[in-house]
Amino acid sequence: MAEDLSSLQHVRGLVKWFDPAKGYGFIVCPDNGPDILLHVNVLRNFGQSSIADGAGIEVVTHRTDRGVQAVEIVSITPPEREDTPVLSDLAQLDDEEISNTPLEPARVKWFDKAKGFGFANVFGRDEDVFLHVEVLRQSGLSDVQSGEALAMRVIEGKRGRMAVDVLAWEAASSDVDYID
Repeated sequence: MAEDLSSLQHVRGLVKWFDPAKGYGFIVCPDNGPDILLHVNVLRNFGQSSIADGAGIEVVTHRTDRGVQAVEIVSITPPEREDTPVLSDLAQLDDEEISNTPLEPARVKWFDKAKGFGFANVFGRDEDVFLHVEVLRQSGLSDVQSGEALAMRVIEGKRGRMAVDVLAWEAASSDVDYID
């Protein structure tokens, strides 16, 4: 049976909340429409396993008997960065300096959302890279899992290497600009 394409609609909104453990969350519609269900499988199809509360999101939606749900993610915009960085190591960095730092492929060693931090390993390097929950949030993610592949911008912090920007591997590989 063919899908009724007339019920598909592009919508921009903000992530109200998303719980990776539950496997779903909701998007707030800007026009005061009903909240939109965001299932983890739709997020995974975009290449992420989590998304930060307050992130901007553009989705294709479908109306069902049970409400409106996202069927495809078009784009995700991280929440606005705080004026005052949470980590003192980031206080002297500006957005341009961060965006000019090269992305490095990495894998999550461990991350504990309750503690607010964890570590990753950059491929081909021995030392750990510190991951702070606030850096994840400002990168548009809310959580990462052990073994998850990431692309990170890393600086030398006061206590060692630390991530200043984090992208899901799939999202990073589709956004990479190649230089001729």
